Amino acid sequence: MRSVAVYCGSNPGNRPAYRLAAQALGRDIAARGLQLVYGGSRSGLMGAAADAALEAGGRVVGVIPSALQRREVAHHGLSELEVVDSMHQRKARMNELADAFIALPGGIGTLDEIVEMFSWNQLGIHRKPCALLNVEGYYEPLLVFLRSTVTQGFLSQRQLDELVVADGVEGLLQRLAAIPRHAAPLHAPAP
Repeated sequence: MRSVAVYCGSNPGNRPAYRLAAQALGRDIAARGLQLVYGGSRSGLMGAAADAALEAGGRVVGVIPSALQRREVAHHGLSELEVVDSMHQRKARMNELADAFIALPGGIGTLDEIVEMFSWNQLGIHRKPCALLNVEGYYEPLLVFLRSTVTQGFLSQRQLDELVVADGVEGLLQRLAAIPRHAAPLHAPAP
C-alpha cells in the first residue's frame, strides 16, 4: 500500500473528537510513508487531515472539482492539487491514486464517495479495501442499515465483512495493508 484516500467533511462537525481523529489519521499516514489523497479543501476535517499529514512530513494530493474550488476553499499548500471538471472525475481520479479508502465523519458527499468505492469493490471494478473510521459511533446508523441489507437479502454477509470498521486510528492502516487484493479488476470506471 502506497497511498490512502481519505473522505471526510469540509465542515468540522460539532465534536472535537472528529478533528482529533482527522489529525491523527493524517499523522499516521505520513508516519508510515504513505501518500494522503483527499478532496483538496483547506477547511473542516479535510483541512485538518491534510495539514496534520503535511506537518508530519507527508505527501498530500488534493483532487477538487473546479466548481468546488471556492465553496470548499481549495488548499494551496499541498504537495499537489489537481483540479478536475466534475465530481465523477474526482472520484475516478482518487480511485486511480489510492490503494485504500477511509471515511471519517462527514456529510452526504463523504457518504457518496465511500459508498461508491465500496460498491466498485463489490462489482469488481477495483479490489481495494474500504473502511469507516467510526469516531464516537458516528457511522452506527449506517451500519444498522447495512446489516439490514444483509438480512433483507440485498448484500451477503461476506460482502459486508469486507468493509473495515474501526473505532480509532490505531491499527487501521495495518488492517487495510493486510487485506489481500483478491483479483484484478473487471474493468475501469468511465470518467
